[in-house]
Amino acid sequence: MSAAEKYLLFVWKPTGYELRERDGQLPAVGAVLEEHEGRMLVTRVSPSPLPGDSRRCAYLQAH
Repeated sequence: MSAAEKYLLFVWKPTGYELRERDGQLPAVGAVLEEHEGRMLVTRVSPSPLPGDSRRCAYLQAH
């Protein structure tokens, strides 16, 4: 699987944020995802926050 088929999720949690790696198509802003914490809303999509990482990152908040 190429880097283009991998992306990151920046997930909001009551204790802080968590960075998770996922395979497949990057979700769009406004999409609702099911995560361990429940339904999460994609609020932003941007480059990875990790230096030198070419993946995109979707930022999630509780929905």
